[in-house]
Amino acid sequence: SFGDVNNLGFGDLDPSGELIVSTRVRVGRSHASYGFPPVITKEDRINMEKISVEALQTLEGELSGQYYPLTGMTPDTQAKLTADHFLFNDSDRFLKAANGYDDWPTGRGIYFSQDKTFLCWVNEEDHLRLISMQKGGNLGEVYKRLVKAIEQMEKKLTFAKKDNMGYLTFCPSNLGTTMRASVHIKIPKVSQMPDFKEICDKYNLQARGIHGEHTESVGGVYDISNKRRMGLTEFEAVTEMMRGVNEIIRLEKS
Repeated sequence: SFGDVNNLGFGDLDPSGELIVSTRVRVGRSHASYGFPPVITKEDRINMEKISVEALQTLEGELSGQYYPLTGMTPDTQAKLTADHFLFNDSDRFLKAANGYDDWPTGRGIYFSQDKTFLCWVNEEDHLRLISMQKGGNLGEVYKRLVKAIEQMEKKLTFAKKDNMGYLTFCPSNLGTTMRASVHIKIPKVSQMPDFKEICDKYNLQARGIHGEHTESVGGVYDISNKRRMGLTEFEAVTEMMRGVNEIIRLEKS
């Protein structure tokens, strides 16, 4: 359950704009009628890309945008999109070992809205990754945009879901809501506290470097997100992250 998007109870977590650099919420989705990356064929990937792009092209308003297939993309465009945190690549050794990159780059691509606040990765690790993001700390706007996109996509596509596991994803760590709500936040003071990890654990948060999993922090900027995806609703997951980030901001400013 996404909660009542018109009455969320949260908006901008950092109105002064001093600490939060950007905010991002994403979910993963799998097509109900196709298997995970290691067991599908090249033809499957092409067909999945086709139905995904058709659904994406029905998005309107702030969600409307353009799809860029990886096949035939120039190295310059690829480098720029990767540097801007928009594009994925085939360099994760764990995903490679799990045959996640078979037939690369066939069937892969990225869709983004005109102002790049909504993106969709097609056939990266998951069949679809829907991502809402923007500069600053307005979690309310980011979350609402994502929910709107998911609801629109569901009119065209059927996603794989199981009663006791939630939405099905290639990586088991995303099962359930599949939702990861995160901020890039400047916390030079809190991050040096000896109990920084305990603070994160208390609020079910995960802290990592800004260049993704297994990376270190740069200049006191951390990526802070909700740790729990399963056993709670989407609204509860994003609220949990909001409470934890509010506490970290309070400690940083105290």
